[in-house]
Amino acid sequence: MNNGIFEKIEEANTPNFGNILSKSFELFKKVWEQALYHVLITMVVVIPMILVIYVPYILFMFYGMEYDSYGYYQEPDFLQYLPYIALYALLVFLVVFLGQTVVFGVTAHFLQVLRKADTGSSEEIGGYFEFVKRDFKKLLMLSLASVGIMMLAALLCYLPIFYVMVPLQLVVVFYAFQQELSVSDILKASFKLGNKFWIIIFGLVIISSMIAQVGILLCIVGVFFTAYFVHVPMYYVYKDTIGFEDVLDEIKGVGSL
Repeated sequence: MNNGIFEKIEEANTPNFGNILSKSFELFKKVWEQALYHVLITMVVVIPMILVIYVPYILFMFYGMEYDSYGYYQEPDFLQYLPYIALYALLVFLVVFLGQTVVFGVTAHFLQVLRKADTGSSEEIGGYFEFVKRDFKKLLMLSLASVGIMMLAALLCYLPIFYVMVPLQLVVVFYAFQQELSVSDILKASFKLGNKFWIIIFGLVIISSMIAQVGILLCIVGVFFTAYFVHVPMYYVYKDTIGFEDVLDEIKGVGSL
């Protein structure tokens, strides 16, 4: 069941670039504190992931070096290290996919925060890891699919990355607001909407990414405050094309009491 999502994409109005940026700034003023919390939680996940990946590599570089009897460096026999290299590669893949899965869940929670702040909804959105605890399998599958698509694009001389980066930005948005969709339908919807308004969304991704990095100018620490801005325009792309009928119904119901 896709809840008519593909029909909504077909009938979607073209999002207004300038209007989305303007609304994104206004909304971010309301949620910058929550954005900071989400960034810090993401860092708690990412930093151990980086350590797990690089510490074994650094140790190998130092302790895997071999010297002859005269103290000269000699090339090691990598065949003897092949099993360890294979295990290390497997470890890297597992860590990247698990880390990406948690980041997906935290980002989906932030998108729910955006909707609540923007619409005034009374919806309970739970804790930061609510999606991870409740829907880990689907998040893992989305993570595997997204990383796989990006790796395939990189293998095709990197240029396709510019194409897939647009729909991949929408994957977590569709997951956050269309949780009844299957993994394949989320990917299809993301590519369908991304392809329809590719130039507009690409421009928003580039501009919002530049704005998200402005915090580096503020003694570097400022990037923690601005890093999640990149998700706000994607929220409005979804809202202005697909919309939130359930939230509108809820607000009308409250107003009629």
